[in-house]
Amino acid sequence: MGDISVSGPVTGIDTQQIVTALVNAEQAPKQSQINKQTQTSTAQLSSIGKIQAALDAFRGAMDNMTKDASIGGLTATTSDANVSTVTLGAGASAGSYQLIVNQLATASKVATQNYPTGAKTVVNTGTTATTLEISQSGQSYGVSVPPGATLQQVRDSINAQYSSAGLSANILTDATGSRLVMTSTNTGAGTDITLGGNSGLEAGSSVVGEPPQNAKYTIDGTAQESKSNTLTEAISGVSIKLTAVSPLPAGITGALPDGMTRVASTITVTRSNDTLKSSVKGFVDTYNALMTAMNTETAVTNNADGSTTRAALTGDATMRSLQTALRSELNALTGTGTLKSLAQFGVNTDSGTGKLSIDDKVFGAAILTNPTDIGGIFNGDNGLLARMKTATDSYALSNTGVLATRSSTLSANIKDLQNQQDTLTARMAALKTSLTAKYTTMNNLVAQLTSQRSSVMSTLNALNKSSSDS
Repeated sequence: MGDISVSGPVTGIDTQQIVTALVNAEQAPKQSQINKQTQTSTAQLSSIGKIQAALDAFRGAMDNMTKDASIGGLTATTSDANVSTVTLGAGASAGSYQLIVNQLATASKVATQNYPTGAKTVVNTGTTATTLEISQSGQSYGVSVPPGATLQQVRDSINAQYSSAGLSANILTDATGSRLVMTSTNTGAGTDITLGGNSGLEAGSSVVGEPPQNAKYTIDGTAQESKSNTLTEAISGVSIKLTAVSPLPAGITGALPDGMTRVASTITVTRSNDTLKSSVKGFVDTYNALMTAMNTETAVTNNADGSTTRAALTGDATMRSLQTALRSELNALTGTGTLKSLAQFGVNTDSGTGKLSIDDKVFGAAILTNPTDIGGIFNGDNGLLARMKTATDSYALSNTGVLATRSSTLSANIKDLQNQQDTLTARMAALKTSLTAKYTTMNNLVAQLTSQRSSVMSTLNALNKSSSDS
């Protein structure tokens, strides 16, 4: 609000100071309310965001622990990383398996005829749109080819529309020209790509390389096939990604003699106490990070003068209910073994902060005698990891969760307070303008009266002097 000078040249009164004081007195109560509510809502919105981030990190860690099964104390290795890679999942158990890969699963690849003028060749020289039909595994995908479309534009259209269906297109160019090449992320026998329609691109198309085929492999001597090179069910709880055919025996080239096999690699799933301890510590650290974030945003700080300072979410009901939900799952008994609670293998909860700590002596004894029980407490549909995810679902959902809803409400409050501030600022500007006008009018009136008084006095003085002279 700009300042307007309205000092009184006649009255000697500082009318600008009076106007400012009147405007400030009118503005102060509402301004104080807006400032306080804005500060509170902004602080709470920031705190909710920090809690949401910490909760997301915690839930992400729970997902990772569930997927890799490391908290069960298991590790998976392969003796030949060139042939396969292995990762653990839920349901894995210790064991050793012999793997021989005889053939990898491959995808279909089809190329159009060669276009000597390159990728910018116009493939539809007509006046109406044509259609390229791409068929695979009983599904047909139509690609419209408008008048004037180039080979490159057809490629871009295919990738934009059908990449999610496992289809992709590229252009291969050499000295003789360019070809549109269709490939698929779907592998295995029966996934052949064929081209049809009336675009002209289907004419002269040809299969590139070998037709798609299944992966062929043996596990412990049992022959198996898969459409994919990623095997998720071949060994319970173990995901195997085939990356190369197993090597031939030393000194053998070409076809294998009858009765001879390729060299087997060994996939080993073993129990590791170090892995188990590291995983449990990872769970404790992740949980404590969440507790630290919640404690920070709900704390009451005692000051040196005896007063206290409340954090943005001190006493917040949402934070209390979230902490209760987490602690309830921590204290629940689970598992099918002798050990059924965290405390029984040395993971204790601080009653003040809610943080976890590991008693190394108790944990060390438990891991030597009951490692399976420890994994059983965490893993499975009713394990601690799954229950923690379920207990926090209603808080963490990105759009409809409790924290997301709180954030939306606070953001709306802050926006409304800004609107209130804008309205108040405009109203105070109008009030200042009005008061300034009134005091200016008063000064003008006083000036006019003063001028009239001076004129009258001059006239009277003149008359008095005239009378004296006579």
